[in-house]
Amino acid sequence: MSVPPAALRRLMRELLELKKSPPEGIRVQISDDDMLDVVGLIEGPEGTPYAGGYFKVKFNFTEEFPAAPPKCWFATKIFHPNVSAAGEICVNTLKKDWKPTYGIGHILVTVKCLLIYPNPESALDEEAGKLLLENYQSYCDRAKLITSVHATPRVRPAEFDPPSVSEAATTESLSPSSPALDSSTPAKPLSISSAVSSVPTLPIVTRKSASPAPTTHPRPLTASPSNVAVGKLGTPAVGKERHTSPLPLGTADANVAKVGVGIPGSTPVTGTKAVKRAATGPGVTGAEKRKKALKRL
Repeated sequence: MSVPPAALRRLMRELLELKKSPPEGIRVQISDDDMLDVVGLIEGPEGTPYAGGYFKVKFNFTEEFPAAPPKCWFATKIFHPNVSAAGEICVNTLKKDWKPTYGIGHILVTVKCLLIYPNPESALDEEAGKLLLENYQSYCDRAKLITSVHATPRVRPAEFDPPSVSEAATTESLSPSSPALDSSTPAKPLSISSAVSSVPTLPIVTRKSASPAPTTHPRPLTASPSNVAVGKLGTPAVGKERHTSPLPLGTADANVAKVGVGIPGSTPVTGTKAVKRAATGPGVTGAEKRKKALKRL
């Protein structure tokens, strides 16, 4: 029978969600040929006679779904008070307590709870219900035997196996958001430790003593040729060095020669001025005194 399109879309969304994030101990199998061929897998809960077993639950969706619950039964043989020999399940969720908002996941979780807390008062398997009430140990032994024979596979179903490391790495490498496929991914930044280690260390200079270094005074400059700079027009330009006083005047003749007496093109200087200038000098000889006396006469 076909299912309404709206119900089919809802069923597909739920199956994809169960594949992506299934409840604990519950998986689903979907046929590639028929999307309505859905099989639920329930792992036997620990601490129960069904531990270690994997039970298949099949579904049959009608045109009334989701207004009416789907047909549901155990495809794996099980010894349980609320499951008949044909696999029919007696649970209120599949009968009077059904709601259109329920789905496959809700049904499978309810059936798993039924394996933990069987209800002998509404038993479909009278033998299992009687043993549960009268001799719980005999009931457990019988349920374990049926589970080991019919529900315990040699290999665990692949739906319950976690993805291997290689598969996870392959999925990550093929993911669009994987850095390996993104050519624009920047290079890994240099860590602080590697950056510090790559900087060469400089030698540390330490002072031998804590005493202050002696203060040295600058040596006074002298009017040496090296201290004289040449100006723009070729004239010597003396820097900030201190000038020394001129040498004392020598003889009157020498002083007259310096100012240009007897030199062609030079301005003559009177003898009186020359004598007076010579007289100011400290070293006046006897000849100069006689010349001075003659001038006064």
